[in-house]
This record gives sequence, structure tokens and C-alpha cells, in this order.
Amino acid sequence: MKIPNILTSLRILFIPIFVLVYYLPYEWAPLATGIIFAVAGFTDWLDGYLARKLDQTSPFGAFLDPVADKLMVVISLALLVEGYASLWVTIPAVVIIGREIVISALREWMAEIGKRANVAVSNIGKLKTALQMLAIMLMIVVEPYTDISYVGIAVLYAAAILTLWSMYQYLRAAWPSLSEEM
Repeated sequence: MKIPNILTSLRILFIPIFVLVYYLPYEWAPLATGIIFAVAGFTDWLDGYLARKLDQTSPFGAFLDPVADKLMVVISLALLVEGYASLWVTIPAVVIIGREIVISALREWMAEIGKRANVAVSNIGKLKTALQMLAIMLMIVVEPYTDISYVGIAVLYAAAILTLWSMYQYLRAAWPSLSEEM
């Protein structure tokens, strides 16, 4: 097994640990949860870097990496929606989760028709991911409804706006293929 794929697999294995630590009734649990999330985020960057640097890219890695990313983000957002219990957190979370489902399905369909490159990851998508990670990190490590958590919520809204923008870009790029099938 290739090193990048091992790192990606570890990111998936972090998820149940992340959830368990999130619910621990200890004062240090939010910080520990944030550290686990940060380590998972770092492995996301590291596996991509090593795949390119060591020339260890693979179809399996190309499949598994976005799955691991989506799982970590969606599960984190679900925990935050529950923890904050607020429409103001639920709205951007639903936008982000909904977009992930739509774009994952679009990429799968485009791959089936041999046009996966038309919906490759863009710089907007990378910025969106960075903002999602920052927002989630801020919101996990602090008490809900504190000054820092409000910064996290604002960053989550910025991520949701970029999420919609990137979805628009992907759909626009895929539109010629989509409109042929209508």
C-alpha cells in the first residue's frame, strides 16, 4: 500500500475517535477534538503532497481522498449543528453538505461519460475547503456563542458562499454534457 493511501485511510479511521472525543464530558475534550481534526486536515494536505512528490498517485487514492475529506467535513458539520442547535449554523451546514452530494454525483456521472477532467478541483474549491476547515476548527475548540465561535460561524458563511460559487462553476463546466442528456 502506498504512503498517501495509508494517510488517507488513517484520516477515515480518525473519524470515530473524533466523534468519541467530541462527546467526552471533560474540559479538555473540545481542544482534543480540534487537535484530531487538525491532524486529519494535515494528513489531507500531506497525502496529496506525498502522492505527487513520491509519484505515488493512484486511481484508488484519487477515489479515497475526496471520500475521506467529505466524511470528515460532513460528520463535523453534523456535530456542530447538534451542538449549536441554531438555524444560523444549520443553514451553511446544509448548503455545504448539499453541495458535496451534488458535486460528488456530478463528478461520478462525468467520469462515467469520460469527462471527469471537466469537473476537476479548482482554486475556488481549495479556498472553500480551507475556509471550511478553519470554521470547523474554530467552532469545535471553543464554547458555542462566544466571540471566537462567532468568528467561526462567519467563516462558515464565507465557506458556504464559496461552496455555492464553486458548485456554480462545476455545473457551468458540466452544462454542455448535462444539456445533451436532457
